[in-house]
This record gives sequence, structure tokens and C-alpha cells, in this order.
Amino acid sequence: MTPLNAPPHPTARPTPFDPPPELAHYREHEPIRRMRYPDGHVGWLVTSHGLARSILADPRFSARSEFKRPPVSRPGADPFYGAPALPGWLVDMDAPEHTRIRQRLAGKFTARRMREMRPGIERIIDGLLDQMERDHPPVDLVETFALPVPSLMICELLGVPYSERAEFQRNSETLFSLEVTADEAAAAMDRLYGFLRALAATGGQRDGLLTMLAEDGTLNAEEIAGVGVLLLTAGHESTSSSLALSTFTLLSHPEQLTKFKERPELVDNAVEELLRYLTVFHFGVPRTPLEDVEIGGHLLRTGESITVSLPAANRDPQWFTQAPEQFDIERRTVGHLAFGYGIHQCLGQNLVRMEMRAALPALFGRFPGLALAVPAEEVPLSTDMSVYGVHRLPVTW
Repeated sequence: MTPLNAPPHPTARPTPFDPPPELAHYREHEPIRRMRYPDGHVGWLVTSHGLARSILADPRFSARSEFKRPPVSRPGADPFYGAPALPGWLVDMDAPEHTRIRQRLAGKFTARRMREMRPGIERIIDGLLDQMERDHPPVDLVETFALPVPSLMICELLGVPYSERAEFQRNSETLFSLEVTADEAAAAMDRLYGFLRALAATGGQRDGLLTMLAEDGTLNAEEIAGVGVLLLTAGHESTSSSLALSTFTLLSHPEQLTKFKERPELVDNAVEELLRYLTVFHFGVPRTPLEDVEIGGHLLRTGESITVSLPAANRDPQWFTQAPEQFDIERRTVGHLAFGYGIHQCLGQNLVRMEMRAALPALFGRFPGLALAVPAEEVPLSTDMSVYGVHRLPVTW
């Protein structure tokens, strides 16, 4: 492979649950290889688990937005990539700025804190399932369950009134879309910053994270607003996609669903397998070397764009040795990269796990006969979003 004939990032999926097959071919034959970006830049695509971990843990590879390029066409990223990170937007920062902000948040997302929140999420889930029963089938599981669960939880955590959900959900969807214009994405981000800025200024709900950050005094008002926007958008968009797509996956694998319903001791492991198998951040994460780095037998030059393919790494048979292309809730899933790796590993991963561990057993426990209300091929997939999932999931019982 030479820069002159480098291919773009593959996007076509043969099934709803499998990443593009080219990724597996690349991982087997050339796990770090040249890739052409939409703007014509020729950088690199990384597909093996070992190389992915090495790069994501190496401080010589920057996450700063000044250097980022989207791996697939995404005009909505233009206002944010190639420019300094927005205030509070720690995913686009390196240490020490990333460290300074993340340290103020880390204690709010510990496994212990999530266990304390478990009764609250269970009440939310029970209420939503009660409403599903009253609505009668068929229903769209995204609208009635998969989206409200994380939206209610992140609103409660931040101290954001849930009554404002329609506005922030609409703007969040705009930011994650691959099809909106730069102006539309910039306007959506401005609206979200304005919303969170005003909420933080008025104190929000007194027990919410925004209020705690304001009282702490370490972050300024713009940083607090930015942290709020980041957590609010990522906190409901990715979990909603994971919940809906996980339900679709279980319904499409009846033998695994039977195990899931009959063996509650497998629930935690099943959630990890769903996270690994589906990997909703389906275009991976960008990194840029701050100096020339030799890795995997290649010299990566300063400033070249690198895309670390999390879906490819999560199906690497060198790490997941037993048929990683298959969905198996009894698999040993230690080391999957669905939440990334290194200092930028997803801050809210314990929240996502807790929501999925509570929501999926409750859903199938209340509706043991849950089934698709349309043929599987008619379920609309969100291939037009940077977080993969389904736009709708019609179900019956």
C-alpha cells in the first residue's frame, strides 16, 4: 500500500451487527495501513487490538482537536476539528488541561457512585415499562425506552430539568449526524452552550453536578457549560444507541436471549459482550503523533492523522481467541475497547454499564415475549450518525 492508492475508511455493513468486512481483512494482513481522509489527506488506519492499545496509551499521540480529521465525510465536524478545543470539551484536550478538568469529574462517575444511583435508575425503568404496558404494542422501543432511560439519568446526574429534553435531544442529534452542514452543527452547539450556561448561572437543581462544579470554583462558567454539553450529549446518545441495538441483537440471537433470560448470573458479562460486539463508536477515535513515531513497522510522521478502529480491535482474534465475530454472552470479554483506552477512556463507562445492567433484564423480565414488530431488514439503522444504532425499533409482545 502506497499513499497514492490508499483507500478511504470502509463504511458498508453486510449485516446490522457486523462492521465492514474490509476491517477484518486489514487487521489480518496489514493492521496499520494507509488511509485516505475525506479532505484528501493520507494518514493511517489501525485495526489490531495491540496497536490500538499502544497508541491510545501513548502520550506522543495527541487527542487535541487542532489536529483532528474525521475519518468519513462529516461536514458538521468542520467548526470543531482543526481548531482549539471548546471550553470544557476534555475529549479534545491533552494533559495537563485534560487532567485538570477530568479530575474534577472522576469522583462523580465511580462504580460506588453508580451503585448508589441504582435504586433511582430502577424506579425510572419501572415507570417507563409501566407506560409501555399502558400504550399496548406495537411500540418504538427507542422512543419509549432506550432514549428516555439515559436521558432521565443524565438529567438527574447533571441537575438538568427533564422537561427540556426535546430541545437538547434535537441539538444532540444534530451534532452526531454525518449529514448536517457546518453551520447547522455550529448553531446546535451554540444553543447547547447557551442552555447549559444559563442553567449553571441559575444554579440548576441543587444536587446536580453542575451546581457542585459551580460551588467547587475550580472551573470557570464556560468550562462548566462545556462539561455539561459533553456529558449531556454523549451521556444519552451513546447509551440510547447501545440499549436499542443490544435489544435488537438479543432478539436476533434467540439462543443467546434464552441464556440471558434464564441465567441472571450472566447479565454483567452479557453487557460487556454486547459492548464489545457492537462497539457503537463505529468509526473509532482519532489521534495525531506529536513527533515521528515508529510503530507496527511503520514510521508515523508528526501531524499525520490516525484513526484507531475500535470495532476492528474488538474483534481481533489475537486478543479474543474464540470466534470473536460471533456473539456469545459467556465469552471472556476482559480488555475490550468499546470505551477506548488510556487517559481518554470514557468517563461515563460505569454509568453506561449500570444503565444497561438494569434496563435489559427489566425489559425482558417484564415482556418475556418481546419480539420485533417488523422484519429485521426493515429496522432503520443509524449509519448516518457517528454513533451507530437504530433510528427506530418497533417491538411487540
